[in-house]
Amino acid sequence: MPAPTDDAVPAGMRIAGAFSWRLLVVGALLAVVVALVVLLQDIVVPFLVALLVCALLAPMSAFLQRHRWPKWTAVLSCFVAIVLAIGGLALIVTAQIRYDLPSLEHRLHHSVRSLQSLLDSEPFGITASDVNRWVSDGTDYLQTHASSILSGFQEAGSGAVHAFEGLFIIVFTTLFVLIDGPRIWAWVVRLFPGRARPRIDVAGHAGWKTLTSFIRIQLLVAVTDALGVVIGALILQVPLAVPIGVIVFLGAFIPVVGAIVAGIVAVLIALVFNGWVTALIMLGVVVLVQQLESHVLHPFLTGQAVKVHPLGVVLGVTAGTTIAGVVGAFFAVPFIATVNAMVNAAAAWRPGDDAPVVSGHADHGGVQS
Repeated sequence: MPAPTDDAVPAGMRIAGAFSWRLLVVGALLAVVVALVVLLQDIVVPFLVALLVCALLAPMSAFLQRHRWPKWTAVLSCFVAIVLAIGGLALIVTAQIRYDLPSLEHRLHHSVRSLQSLLDSEPFGITASDVNRWVSDGTDYLQTHASSILSGFQEAGSGAVHAFEGLFIIVFTTLFVLIDGPRIWAWVVRLFPGRARPRIDVAGHAGWKTLTSFIRIQLLVAVTDALGVVIGALILQVPLAVPIGVIVFLGAFIPVVGAIVAGIVAVLIALVFNGWVTALIMLGVVVLVQQLESHVLHPFLTGQAVKVHPLGVVLGVTAGTTIAGVVGAFFAVPFIATVNAMVNAAAAWRPGDDAPVVSGHADHGGVQS
């Protein structure tokens, strides 16, 4: 029997086979990378947060250095500015909570009494004795499962230790990347073969430009959303307006999911402390702000910097949430936007194109410092 030749296999099948084994190799490589990220998440997540912080502070540092500020002074000034901003916001939130606390207690007692009256009526028919029995059952449950709860507190203590470790990594990574970003990027580029270095360098430039543009625009969008909701809450006299604004601000960095969660929190606070009429108006304010973000801010701002279709954003956020929960949702969009820019730049580069020279003293796809 004659041995089979290539002519015996249809051309389409050969092409499909060639694509298939290459896709399997790429899939296996991606699986290994994901496994390493999960294994080293206590290092990877703070490092990625630090890169976002660097993308936010790098333009400010470059601006100060262009005005003859020494590099160390410019970097430390940027770092101190963001620490002061976070600290000032925390003080404002704490001050409003302390100021609104007496009023909150009064409104909360009134809301509880109204809820008890509602539950005691038809069709609920829940009496005070029923509530007391449930409280007693809950106390018995806590006493029975005290060891499990203690174990949970111990895990929380371990999580606090990891949080401090992550903060340490964020601080030092931010400082060193802002100070010596070009040298670090040049070292990364030199890890690749010589022929690939110009293409990698161009891709890094494009990715960093997209990341810095994205984080600045997302900050502007988050501030706009927060101000809109805070102004609406102040007009409606909803308590904890500033904390609500902070929640909206943080939620704006998580597309789709963050907006929904932040809106639910704002409406629930209005419902508990101001009643259902105010809650409905607050819901209208939240929807109006989200429509402004979706149809005005993102198309005119984000669309210019992050050329990713909205469907890709939604699917990316969903996939990130499935893989890594809130952390995955937070990093999904900047990751997709940066990788998309890097791939497009690498694919468009040709050997005859001008490319930055890989040098520790040049400005590469790292921090513009």
